[in-house]
Amino acid sequence: MQKTIAVLNQKGGVGKTTTTINLAAALSKNKNVLIVDLDPQGNATSGLGVDKSTQEQTIYEVLNGTIQADKTIINTKYNNLSIIPAGANLAAAEQELVSVSHRESILKAVLSSLEFDIILIDCPPSLGLLSVNALVASNYVLIPVQTEYYALEGLGLLMQTVQRVQQNLNESLKLLGVVMTMFDKRNALSTQVIDEVKKHFGQYVFDTVIPRNVRLAEAPSYGVTVFEHDKWSKGARAYKSLAKEVESHV
Repeated sequence: MQKTIAVLNQKGGVGKTTTTINLAAALSKNKNVLIVDLDPQGNATSGLGVDKSTQEQTIYEVLNGTIQADKTIINTKYNNLSIIPAGANLAAAEQELVSVSHRESILKAVLSSLEFDIILIDCPPSLGLLSVNALVASNYVLIPVQTEYYALEGLGLLMQTVQRVQQNLNESLKLLGVVMTMFDKRNALSTQVIDEVKKHFGQYVFDTVIPRNVRLAEAPSYGVTVFEHDKWSKGARAYKSLAKEVESHV
């Protein structure tokens, strides 16, 4: 049965796209996986080596009804890993969808015809209509949280949004978990932040912690996953471990 996971945090720079790409790559070893790039910045698209500037059929055209979702799917160079790309025009979708009926459920409708084991949605760094569409279309929400001083700032608002979607639009939506990112073991604050997040989220915090890792940071500039860039790196091992935890949860 197909499972859809929204990777969401309204704060930018928390490792959301890095998590989406590398978790998807790790899961694709055993599953047929699709990434939906729902971020107008299109970083998941370029991070997989797809030239977003040349794409004429993107998630934007899917959302405005000019093309079917299956016509926009790009098979990446990785077996079992595909992507629906995003371009800069996606930024206009937020305003254009406001006047559309059932505007919160458009993404759910267009993805329902697809057949993948797992769909990962890389959400924009906001809690607007695109992110709400992702939550309505998903079975689970995965929240990357950076191990820094302001880690918990905004998480309350994010969880309120998730709860409102659960109550009004998607009662089957579940919190898959919180994954701590950019962890630096040399920094005592990083450990303190993890302890603080565990106080709030308890069992929902994944055991796997994603380290601050040069190889992880370098990989997108080459348009590859960390597994292709350096499969023995700490970052690669961490995402492999996270994938096992995600599989056991879903």
